[in-house]
Amino acid sequence: MTAFHFDVVSLPPSDHPTAGETAPDFTRPLVTGEYWEDATLSEVAADGPVLLAFLPMDGTGLTTHTCIDLRRRGWADDVTVVGYSISTPYEHLAFVRDHDLPFPLFSDPRAGVAERYDVTHDHGGMTGLVGARPAFFLLEADLTVAYAWAATEWPASRPYAAVERAIDAL
Repeated sequence: MTAFHFDVVSLPPSDHPTAGETAPDFTRPLVTGEYWEDATLSEVAADGPVLLAFLPMDGTGLTTHTCIDLRRRGWADDVTVVGYSISTPYEHLAFVRDHDLPFPLFSDPRAGVAERYDVTHDHGGMTGLVGARPAFFLLEADLTVAYAWAATEWPASRPYAAVERAIDAL
């Protein structure tokens, strides 16, 4: 059996939105297990709080495990959960179906939203492949940030307990 070894890499500082600030609004394809259509973050948040999870591309272990963890934790019962990555709508459609996700994923192959949130990450030193570092933003209906976290190293441990406390505090 092969043991996997990953070097932990420090990521550069991020000037991402923090608690009390207004998160950038955006419009991108939002993919469910059945279809996709353009959606605006502010429209998604209009009915109440949103947990916006920035993820690496579909098919990576970190994205798969994070989405399964989000599904298992049941936060979609308390807030609207949406994911985000650079994967295409076609990739997201298969990913949502394969993992029976109860929440949709925003598609942004050019990583423009990750750039606006300052949570970009070069994937494995591959030239020209920029995606999102893991990050969570808990947003109120008016896009005010109630909680923010962005990874400072790769691979990243996700702060699920802190996210849960922030959701409970809403």
